[in-house]
Amino acid sequence: MRELDEELQSAHDLTIGEFDVLRALITAPDHRRRMCDLAEAVVLTASGLSRRVDRLERAGWVSRERSNEDGRSVETVLTDDGAQFFARVSDFHLSGVRRLFAEQFSEEELETLASLLGRLERGPGR
Repeated sequence: MRELDEELQSAHDLTIGEFDVLRALITAPDHRRRMCDLAEAVVLTASGLSRRVDRLERAGWVSRERSNEDGRSVETVLTDDGAQFFARVSDFHLSGVRRLFAEQFSEEELETLASLLGRLERGPGR
């Protein structure tokens, strides 16, 4: 993970934690999440997330807006520039993941790993 983080920072001036915030937004409906839901999705405290969102907002990749459904809530929204940036960065990041992780296993081992990890996705006793 450290190597992936260093590669992202060197090539794109983006930490892996910031990448995770962008990933959580690109997969959200309308590319937006309430701050509390985003914090849960990226496993951060509200203050830790706020610092990350501040930096992403300064870069123009996200914005903060009042919720359409609840005017008391603030949502983080992926901008068009942020979506384009994520598309470029995700290809770079995935190539690093393949090189550092996936290529360390044979096809048979990857199939076994996928099967074992599938149990986690289904949940206990399923």
